[in-house]
Amino acid sequence: MSWEMVDEGWGRRAVEFATLSEPSNCREYVAVHHRVGVTTGEQLLDVACGSGLALELARARGATCAGIDASQRLVAVAQDRNPNCDIRVGDMENLPWDRETFDVVTSFRGIWGTTPAAVDEAHRVLVSGGRLAITVWGNVGKSPGAWMMSPFRWATEEKVQHQADMVGLGFPGVGEAFLDERGFDVAERFEISSVFEYPDPQTYARGMAATGPAYEAIQSIGEQEFIDRATELAATRVRDGLPLRGQIQLFGYIGTKR
Repeated sequence: MSWEMVDEGWGRRAVEFATLSEPSNCREYVAVHHRVGVTTGEQLLDVACGSGLALELARARGATCAGIDASQRLVAVAQDRNPNCDIRVGDMENLPWDRETFDVVTSFRGIWGTTPAAVDEAHRVLVSGGRLAITVWGNVGKSPGAWMMSPFRWATEEKVQHQADMVGLGFPGVGEAFLDERGFDVAERFEISSVFEYPDPQTYARGMAATGPAYEAIQSIGEQEFIDRATELAATRVRDGLPLRGQIQLFGYIGTKR
């Protein structure tokens, strides 16, 4: 699939993704920024930056930030959140920045085993000794919050298999080898506990429907059917006086450019 097509799935409900779905990612963003040591004065690029919340948090640590995403509608939100930052619509496998521009490159579940050229490009734009930090899905099926991700499986069998192929970097040794082969010295894999929270079944359904993987399911069963099924699913998980909550396993890798 051409990178220009990403906006079709991820951008069609950009505002709902930015406000209903992405805020739960703050735990992941903050944990990685802390571990990679983002600090004042560093030049940071976020690859597949989406609606730009990770960039906002990196700026709060004093970094000078840039970002790139394939969805023009998500980029519009990112630019609104991060005025005066260099945020562009483009292809992460063909970055529009010069060699050795950045001290840190991050990507939060945006680089997959099927996109090795994106790692090559990250290596190119990093200074010598610069750091690449990426996160990838862990064992979603065995995570306590696996039920929250189950609507993605309403896509066709082919689409579901493609999703599985994309997230293979979470297996032991695979991510380390993937980065090592592309010129990085890789630290030990670390686990991140990612938590998704929603106030009610209806908001959960809307938040999930705003994501790219959900769009693949929507293409298969229709949007209203997706919303109805997701709302019904979440209704079985309601807890009195508490939010809907699902913990999903993520892994992170930090590589230093050789």
